[in-house]
Amino acid sequence: MTFGRGMLEHWLLDPSVIYLNHGTVGATPRRVLRKQQELRDEMERQPSQFMLRELNGESPMPGRTVSRLREASAAVAGFVGADANDLVLVSNVTTAMNAVLGSVSLTAGDEVVMTDLAYGAITNTARVACDRSGARLRIVSIAYPPRDAGEVVEAIVGAIGARTKLVVIDHITARTALVLPVAEIAAACHARGVPVLVDGAHAPGAIPLDIRSLGVDWYGANLHKWAHAPRSCGFLWAAPERQDILHAPVVSWGRDRGFHHEFEHTPTTDPTSLLAAPEGIALLREWNFDACVDYMHGLATEAAALLTESWGTPSEVPETMIGAMVTVPLPHELGGTDADATRLRLALLVEDRIEVQLHAWQGRLWIRVSAQVYNDRTDLVRLGDAVARRCTQTI
Repeated sequence: MTFGRGMLEHWLLDPSVIYLNHGTVGATPRRVLRKQQELRDEMERQPSQFMLRELNGESPMPGRTVSRLREASAAVAGFVGADANDLVLVSNVTTAMNAVLGSVSLTAGDEVVMTDLAYGAITNTARVACDRSGARLRIVSIAYPPRDAGEVVEAIVGAIGARTKLVVIDHITARTALVLPVAEIAAACHARGVPVLVDGAHAPGAIPLDIRSLGVDWYGANLHKWAHAPRSCGFLWAAPERQDILHAPVVSWGRDRGFHHEFEHTPTTDPTSLLAAPEGIALLREWNFDACVDYMHGLATEAAALLTESWGTPSEVPETMIGAMVTVPLPHELGGTDADATRLRLALLVEDRIEVQLHAWQGRLWIRVSAQVYNDRTDLVRLGDAVARRCTQTI
């Protein structure tokens, strides 16, 4: 398999646009979209049979021993290093995180610890859970860029106190794209009697994932980003001893009937994105998943060196903390406000046909490059030149 721009044939992406933003909302391959449409067509031929008898197995059809959701869950579980019994499919990682944060018992004076690198929507979820219970949300500041992964572990562990009831961490941070040392953080938290919830939004498909080896208590993730499932699609994994407390954020027929029923007996929604998830995983395996990971990591690492050299900005992120994305600083002359970020991001798209994530943080602009198998060095050069040209224009 030869990676690079030739791989665009597998996507519906506009080939005139340099797409360096795969990590934000994903991009579903053509083959997976065809599979999803086949499932929709099958569902519409026999809606009641599909939705009421085959989907969750409540009233199974003769000859079907496993529900469609359980079949899909088993395929996903095998890919992420989990037992299928400990995993349920959900619409996205935000749903998974809401489920856990809404289920964990908190009382006045308790603490939930998370970092300032957390995704804003999940920080909001934790804040609401704390506000409702009278608990305190404690935000840990992580030095950026960190010297090494150990510095992150030390910062989080240092924030744990006698009333800490939960630590929430990212596997790969959204804004800075750092791969955090989840197993080491979990071990240190457990040594202090504190459970760990992981936001793995960007992990499946971007890095090798073996959830059981991480030693965490709950793990939520998206599959519609790097694992090539249709939007929206994600999962929630829970250690067996942590499943009893969980409730789905939307109360429906599965309430108080156990982990699977809670999340698989849901309101009438189109389930085909979940059921098509195994097709995305099959595609990754056919392309040689390990080779995909190596290529994406290599291109993201190259992006950090190439772009910072082109712009004269520092590149100090440890390579061991880079996955398939990398965040690098832009030159100061391009601004440092949200308005500056919005203006530059739009200009790159409209004038240069480059789609890339760009944001303001710490008084300057930063750009996050997603390196997918359909990208190559020429995309990075185009981005580097487009930004450098604007720096010259501001002088």
